[in-house]
Amino acid sequence: MNRLSLAVSRAIARVTDSALGPYQTAVLRIGFGLTWLLFLLREYPHRQELYGPDSPWSWDLAAQLVGSNDAFTVLLWSDSQVWFEAVYALAVLFSLLLLLGWRTRTMAALFMVGVLTLQNRSVFMGDGGDNVLHIMAVYLVFTRCGRVWSLDARRARRAEEARARGERTPDRVGPALWAVLGPVLLLGAPADRTDGDWFIPALLWAVWLGQAVWWLAGRLARTDQPRILLDVVANVVHNGALLVIMAEACLIYATAGWYKVQGSRWQDGTAVHYPLHLEYFSPWPSLAELFTASGTVVMLVTYVTVVVQVAFPFTLFNRRVKNVLLSFMILEHAVIAVVLGLPFFSLAMIAADAVFLPTSFLRRTGRLAARARERLRPRADAAVVPPQRRPDGAPGGPPAVGAAEAAPVTDGVPGPRT
Repeated sequence: MNRLSLAVSRAIARVTDSALGPYQTAVLRIGFGLTWLLFLLREYPHRQELYGPDSPWSWDLAAQLVGSNDAFTVLLWSDSQVWFEAVYALAVLFSLLLLLGWRTRTMAALFMVGVLTLQNRSVFMGDGGDNVLHIMAVYLVFTRCGRVWSLDARRARRAEEARARGERTPDRVGPALWAVLGPVLLLGAPADRTDGDWFIPALLWAVWLGQAVWWLAGRLARTDQPRILLDVVANVVHNGALLVIMAEACLIYATAGWYKVQGSRWQDGTAVHYPLHLEYFSPWPSLAELFTASGTVVMLVTYVTVVVQVAFPFTLFNRRVKNVLLSFMILEHAVIAVVLGLPFFSLAMIAADAVFLPTSFLRRTGRLAARARERLRPRADAAVVPPQRRPDGAPGGPPAVGAAEAAPVTDGVPGPRT
């Protein structure tokens, strides 16, 4: 009984004392932010047809669908062209700021708004990668994904160094950002603009109020107890969201694998052959022909794909087997990105897979990236090493103290000494 209680107490302490998986959640933030940012930039010339006034899924049809499924989108607040352009530009900006890790809690909420707004405007324009991004954007709001590899982490480190020197570092940007976003939430409340979906507006208000409580606890509290309590709550929410993200990734692979098992083409080992010969999924026909030239290779890839997807959730407790299957799935998604021409689907799935990467591997990757950055961009404050000084009287060095100055040499013959 004592061992059980000790194990339970250790588990509780681990969940409440720290935010688990800081490197994994940082990769999630970077991966999903980069995926959505690249997608929006690539589709910028076609934005009007995808989500704007020129979309085949017209504004009226979108309003009817949103009224029936209670989806969240701010694009239906107005059919103005200016409103659409502003929302699209802000979605790009929020993706970039989340990628960089600037005010990650706020940017994660605004990133979620941008993803849901555009995707729910034209729900029939997406694919499986959009569904993954749609779900994970909501989960990211609950995580503390800016603890490492972010501008927030750098700002916190500099603030800690300043406090160690006895200096004060007041945060003016945070309260200003909070003061601006409050009226924006109030403007979205009237005119029945959020009657259908109550969860997303409630989540945005919770984040806004939580930021205020966090700032007040650090600013006005006489002791550290309120801030410690809020930190415990944030850790519990983060760890719970991380568990849900891992379960969601396992569910995606398990569902895909078990559905494949039931398909006749997957059973006879020919399923991979058909998408490689569809014109829509063949940006490189010669490369697709190379992959399907051997029936044995097609059969092996088909069967291995099914086995890996079905078996992956059951290998999480065996680190070595899990890492092998994880490497195969990441490689498979990279091949899908190139051969089938689905880069954003593959990026979204690789970002979701990153939650299972070992911490030691991510730390080594971060150190290698830091070294590469230092080599490409030397630090401006690096100390300048003075040239080596030769001893007095040595060749190439200054003359010895008290030595007579030699006369200049003329035509190779030394002149008389003075």
